[in-house]
Parts: sequence; structure tokens; C-alpha cells
Amino acid sequence: MGRHIRGLRWWIIALVMAGTALNFLTRSTLGVAAPTMMADLDIDAEQYSWITAAFQIGIMAQPITGWLLDIIGIRAGLALFAAAWGAITMAHGLAGGWRALAGLRGALGLAEGAAHPGGLKVVAEWFPAKERGLATGLYNIGASLGGVLAPPLVVWAIWMWNWRAAFVIAGALGLVWALCWRLAYRPPAEHPALGENERATIAAGQEPHLAAGDARPSFLAIARQRNFWGIALPRFLADPTWGTLTFWMPLYLTQARGFDLAHIALFAWLPFVAADLGCLFGPAVALFLQRRGLDLITARKGAFTLGAVMMTGMMFVGTVESAYAAIGLLCLGAFAHQTLSITVIAMAPDLFRRHEVGTVAGSAGLFANLGVLLFSLAIGGLVARIGYTPFFVALALLDLLGAAVLWALVRRPAAA
Repeated sequence: MGRHIRGLRWWIIALVMAGTALNFLTRSTLGVAAPTMMADLDIDAEQYSWITAAFQIGIMAQPITGWLLDIIGIRAGLALFAAAWGAITMAHGLAGGWRALAGLRGALGLAEGAAHPGGLKVVAEWFPAKERGLATGLYNIGASLGGVLAPPLVVWAIWMWNWRAAFVIAGALGLVWALCWRLAYRPPAEHPALGENERATIAAGQEPHLAAGDARPSFLAIARQRNFWGIALPRFLADPTWGTLTFWMPLYLTQARGFDLAHIALFAWLPFVAADLGCLFGPAVALFLQRRGLDLITARKGAFTLGAVMMTGMMFVGTVESAYAAIGLLCLGAFAHQTLSITVIAMAPDLFRRHEVGTVAGSAGLFANLGVLLFSLAIGGLVARIGYTPFFVALALLDLLGAAVLWALVRRPAAA
């Protein structure tokens, strides 16, 4: 018998977190490189909005990628998709215009759509119910960490070489992770390094009525459940915040606040550090509420609502005079967004059976990225005429609406 690794499930989720970080590093590279890249390739704001929209169109295939992960498994599936997104990111360095970039972004979105469904499937398989919120928050720290890493890495690559080199470096890191995942990952039932005590802990914390079934997941059956819409619609309303931070914040700081490349390197990563803290704050709030007598689902609703209330600070980003105050409010918005986003993402394995989690997460991701797509196109088409301020106000109000939808639709599943 091989050597057992103590707390293996936490090492597994750390590996997922690293993959999520590289996933978001590759997608965030575009936003940081945008001011330099757009000047080099003569791309205007409307064309840039179509480049970002192409990514959202590609990633809206998440129902398919999630379904594939449910069918072929996450060991082979995540390795395949990660290798694809690494190679496609490197190909960005060959682009000669906005149309080529749009095509590559669409392909990148298709490949990167596997990240969240894959991460949630790992959480569902490896963690007891009481730890799922924390595990989801931990691997989603990777999303913020990718945003933290992107500004210094991209600016360094531009200073050393050019914006094209930034995409090559980020993509190569994705290829390395794909190899590591393929070599290291096994499901709990097959992992030789999983000790019997930990295996028993994982099994004891799984809800029997959410155990995997024999049938393949059905899109139609899932779409008929109100709990699915209770997850999907709040994500549709909430995720435009993350798209704005990832794709538009560097341009906002450049165009509206007068930041140069050095200032972007110094400050554009701060909201993503705040987002990291939000990844842990949301699960902590839900756990706090559970310890005071609320059931798991109601506690998650409460954590989401708190995040939505904090998001109201975003409406003042465009009106404060100080650029540093604007950065502070963007940090508050990123913290609040991850507080509520992690909470609603973690609800998929709380509400659906194990063999459906990838499909549910991917299908909810479709709506989340549709929200980002529509919001990004609106920014690209209107920002020159009305400025950024109305969009920050909209982000604050959309999350309050999302909280109302969550409370109205989500119900605890009946135990078998």
C-alpha cells in the first residue's frame, strides 16, 4: 500500500485553486494588455467590446463542457480543457487584428468554460457538506489570484518584450498545470494516497439523497427545477461585476482616471486581493449563520444578501473625485461580489445529485456569462456617450435583484 497523505482533500483543492488561478490569469491577460494592444493594432472601444463578447459567447458553451465532465470524468476532462486553453492563449501572440483576437477569444472561452463545473465536481466528490462552502471559496481564490498576478506579469512582459509575450507566458503556465493535473488527480474511490479515516469523513458528510445516480444528466430535467433557476438567474445578474473588473477596469482607470501603465501595475491588482478575502468571507458568514440555528440553504441565502448590500458601494465609483477612492470602492465591490458569488456557486452540490453537478454548474454558467456578454456589449456601445458611471450604478442594483430572486426560488431539496 502506498503512503497516505494527511488531509489529502485540501491538497486536491489547492491544486484546483492553482488551475483556477491560471485559468483566470489567461483570461485577465487581455484586460491588462488592452491599452497597449489596442494602440498597437488600432482597435477602438467598440471593436474591443466584440473581442470580449466573443469570449463570453464561447464560454456560454459551459452546459456542454459541464456535461462532458460529468460523462468522461474530471481527471481526463480538466487536463484536456486546460491544455486547450493554454495553447489557445499562446496563439493570441500571433494575432494581427481585432477579428483574429475575437476568434481566439471565442475558442478560449469554450475551453475555459470547464473550470467552474470541474471545480464544483471536485468539491462535490471530495468534501462533506459542512466543508463545501469553504472548499468552493478556496478554489475560487484562484480566480482572484489570477487577477492579482495578471497586472504585474503582463506589464513586466510588455516592458521586457511586448504584449504578445504576455500571452505566450500565461498560456505556457496553463500547459504545465494540465500535465500536473493528469498525473496527480484520482477520484476518492481510486486515490492511493487517501487514508481510510479521511475516506470515511468524506463519505459520512455526503447527503444520501444527493448521491450519484446511474442515468446520464438531463438538461431538460434540470431546467424544470426551480432550484436551477434560483441559481442561474442570480448568477446572470451578478457576474457582470466580475466581467467589468476583468475586462474593463484597466481601460476605465486609463480613460477616466488617467492611469498610465505603471499605475495600472501598482493598483489594478488590489480589487482582486479584496476578492480573495470575499471568497473566504462568504463561506464564513454562511457557517456563522448555521451555528446560530439556520439550515444550510437559508444560511447561504443570508450570505448572498449581505454581499448584495455591500455591493451598493459600487454605485459611487464613477462619482468620487479621488482616483484612490475609486480604487477603494472597486475593492469593496470585488469583495462583495465574491462574497455572494461563491455563495451561490456553492449551492449547486447542495441542491443537486453528484452526477448532475457539472451539468448544473455549466448551465448556470451559461446564464452568468450571458449577463457578462450583454453588459460588456452595452459598455462598448455606450461608454463613449454616457461614460462609466451608469454602469457602476447598474452593477450595484442588479445584485439586490439577484438576492430577491434567490430568496423567491430556491428551496431545500427533500431528503430521500
